[in-house]
Amino acid sequence: MSKKKLDRSAVITGAGSGLGRALALELGKRGYRLLVSDLDVATASETAELARKAGAPVAESLVCDVRELAQLARLQETAARLFTHTDLLVNNAGVAVGGPFLKQTLDDWRWIVDINLFGVLHGVHAFLPAMQERGQGHILNIASAAGLLSPPQMVGYNATKAAVVALSETLGAELAGTKVGVTVACPTFFKTAILANARIKDEEARDFAEKMFGFSRATAEDVARACVRAVHRRDLYVVPNFDGKLLWNAKRMMPTSFLTRLLPLARRLILNSGENKKGSAG
Repeated sequence: MSKKKLDRSAVITGAGSGLGRALALELGKRGYRLLVSDLDVATASETAELARKAGAPVAESLVCDVRELAQLARLQETAARLFTHTDLLVNNAGVAVGGPFLKQTLDDWRWIVDINLFGVLHGVHAFLPAMQERGQGHILNIASAAGLLSPPQMVGYNATKAAVVALSETLGAELAGTKVGVTVACPTFFKTAILANARIKDEEARDFAEKMFGFSRATAEDVARACVRAVHRRDLYVVPNFDGKLLWNAKRMMPTSFLTRLLPLARRLILNSGENKKGSAG
């Protein structure tokens, strides 16, 4: 392994569980030095320990609330002390709100915008200047296929993830021709614990989300591998799941029918799945 490869470093937000942890382990296996952060100090520390066991030569943890720019600045300063420079920033921290538009309160909107959008903005503001000054680096923003597809009863989540896609596209255009790259990840449902901290506003929304997670065969590890490959290829987009690619193409070919017919029909079919089994159980 070359010295350049050994010297690679990455900072990950929201790394205490799920995709953030899977990304830490995948990067650790590839020899990255890591600084992982989360709002939960215990889970961040556990991820760092697991990353060291996976092969990371250095893996440290730090508490970070991505809603606070000062905490992202501290994260960047800590990374600079540990590694001198950051090769890869992963803006992963995120939350979800589910339910009809009128059941999602303005407090729900402020909460999800603060974390899903401003969390990414804060990360970019804190790390991009040093990357540009050095003339090298990469930013991986974790969005969602929801930001491309706009499924019903996920309006706050959709809007914030669509904003992350737009932010990433714009940064990609502004940084074109430089050695600072941007990748935006848009996975569909995969097995993760995001529902544990989600604000689900009604039972139908919860039922739908639980069924979608149950149907998915993809794991956080699958998504993490796809994301890291995309970063190394310097791809702008990564849509890791086959269903996400299929649906994204369908929306681009027939946007109105997709939004007004296909998505509502698919939702009804998913919600009705299992009803016959329940009815015949006894």
